[in-house]
Amino acid sequence: MPKTYDQAYFDKWYRSVDHAVGSPAELNRKVAMVLGQAEFYLGRPVRNVLDIGCGEAPWRAVLRRMRPGIVYRGLEASEYAVARYGRSRNIGYARFGQLAELRFDTRFDLIVCTDVLHYLKPAEIRAGLTGIGEMLEGLAFLELYTREDDPGGDREGFLSRPARWYRAAFNEVGLLPVGSQCYAGPRLARSVAALETL
Repeated sequence: MPKTYDQAYFDKWYRSVDHAVGSPAELNRKVAMVLGQAEFYLGRPVRNVLDIGCGEAPWRAVLRRMRPGIVYRGLEASEYAVARYGRSRNIGYARFGQLAELRFDTRFDLIVCTDVLHYLKPAEIRAGLTGIGEMLEGLAFLELYTREDDPGGDREGFLSRPARWYRAAFNEVGLLPVGSQCYAGPRLARSVAALETL
């Protein structure tokens, strides 16, 4: 039976005391780190964000608090999340692989995709990554876990791949690793010093 990303799923993995995989304090630190890296390479404040697989969009409130006026757009494959929060949190329905064709009227200073890729098949990852490479003006934060990691949280459907597999896939679309699961996009490659890459 396919996995269902309904309210019960989000209640368990994001709000339950026994199962929640992160805390509000951790999310604040993570968003601050990612914004700092993106703005370092862009040389200016982040103006817009595309959050892929955003769920109920927990990044949105933190981003807007840290950077008032930032333009946030979420994409999510959960019908529940889009129906409940789509209008109020600017979340549209899309699967990761649809990024191969999906385009907007602007490129994004920051593209975020957390806790998604390790549940997807290779063809969908490669398809979606082409869109990220083309839509990215600045930095991508692609948080995921590999065969070499021991993540907590939801293990149902987790596809264990070596880190080198993801590195090769990211490299194919011009994403340059700059640490802490952040990747400079093709348009920023010239501003990255040799020892800043991994």
